[in-house]
Amino acid sequence: MAARKSTSSSSSSDETKSGYKPKLPVTKDQLTSWYRDMLVIRRFEEKAGQLYGMGLIAGFCHLYIGQEAVVVGVQGALEEGDQVITGYRDHGHMLATGMDPDGVMAELTGREGGYSRGKGGSMHMFSREKQFFGGHGIVGAQVPIGAGLAFANKYNENGKVCATYFGDGAANQGQVYEAFNMAKLWNLPVLFLIENNQYAMGTSVTRASSETHLYKRGASFGIPGDEVDGMDVIAVYEAAKKAAKHARDGKGPYILELKTYRYRGHSMSDPAKYRTRDEVNTYRDTKDPIDLCGKKLIDSGWADEDALKAMDKDVKAIVNKSADFAKESPEPDPSELYTDVLIEG
Repeated sequence: MAARKSTSSSSSSDETKSGYKPKLPVTKDQLTSWYRDMLVIRRFEEKAGQLYGMGLIAGFCHLYIGQEAVVVGVQGALEEGDQVITGYRDHGHMLATGMDPDGVMAELTGREGGYSRGKGGSMHMFSREKQFFGGHGIVGAQVPIGAGLAFANKYNENGKVCATYFGDGAANQGQVYEAFNMAKLWNLPVLFLIENNQYAMGTSVTRASSETHLYKRGASFGIPGDEVDGMDVIAVYEAAKKAAKHARDGKGPYILELKTYRYRGHSMSDPAKYRTRDEVNTYRDTKDPIDLCGKKLIDSGWADEDALKAMDKDVKAIVNKSADFAKESPEPDPSELYTDVLIEG
């Protein structure tokens, strides 16, 4: 089945006439929950950036600010027990799966209370309870692992799918196409989710890819794909629901290219001089996923400005608590250097 560009979009819901409340394909509870989840990710990442500047987070730190609608929309379409695996821009994915902000922030600061007991840091933390399998620092390395998780699902006949995220830069890695081939050969229940934030580390996708419509990359393997507005949480949800059903029904893998945008640099050390301030501000002012979702809530009569401000206040309190927990949590005992290490005698 050849890849195709999705023509469906919920953006028309924004064009409301005076007194008209748009009919949305989701419920009030769904949209309100997604708005809050995106706020948690945004405020958490802002706080992580502050702690990095204070020297409390060491090493690399890749923030997810601007891309929140992608993981929240996809997570809304998954079922309990489905797995998630991603690359190193992973804090948003952790929070979206329901991992505790306290444990995530403690791990970022290298503390004992973190999900990997302070030894994994920003790029490498996991939660078997939440079916979150990382956080991987090697570009594209998570993609064949995601296919492997999907293979286990098929072998065990458990009806679960694996959401496997990677970026536009990783989309050019050879191991990605080996995974595509085997996933389709065995019709594995895997969603290949390309978070196309347009710049990889710092090179525009138009300069790095001969085929810039990345959802077409699976066509030669017979993997269907869609291009989705990754700044619209409803559009992401609808596309992910369709893709997950395809995989869950035994029809094999599906590719979604989620067109999104990160507001910060590739990592905290990136000054992002490869793009203009006007470009970033245009996305912030006209395409911000949280603002767009908030507007839908207000236009539908499901919330007002005061309600959204109150929610933001509650979220900030949660994030501040996570930062306090991280600061108060002790550093790992030196004996931890010798745990979780394979020694063959």
